[in-house]
Amino acid sequence: MYQYEYPRPALTADAVVFAPNAEGKTTVLLIKRKNPPFQGRWALPGGFVDEGETTQKAAVRELLEETSLSVGEEKFEFVGLYDTPGRDPRGWTVSGAWMTKLDKIQTVKGEDDAMVAEWHPIEELPEMAFDHERVLREAIAKLGK
Repeated sequence: MYQYEYPRPALTADAVVFAPNAEGKTTVLLIKRKNPPFQGRWALPGGFVDEGETTQKAAVRELLEETSLSVGEEKFEFVGLYDTPGRDPRGWTVSGAWMTKLDKIQTVKGEDDAMVAEWHPIEELPEMAFDHERVLREAIAKLGK
């Protein structure tokens, strides 16, 4: 087996899911974190990538695990790679973020690492964990809002 000469970061994935509310305003699906770091703060659904898994597959899996929302992998487009040192207090972490837009708000439920899962209007975002505000702003820009 090959031994790596250099340290390797943890790899994570985030899902940015948009949907219009009843008034036609764009909302985003957020979770309230159950565990540290940032326990009790709002974040994008996401988590660590399993060995042999792509960041896209991990984003879809984490979305389902944390919100009970099932969205096909083919509906996601890449937002960006986030690797700013210090973005995660647990250590060197690199995240691939993926986004999709649904036709309407779906019923969600906070599960697994999420205390709560809720839709938030993009004009009224709460304070967010990690660098998720940056991720979300870049996804909003891609959305054209």
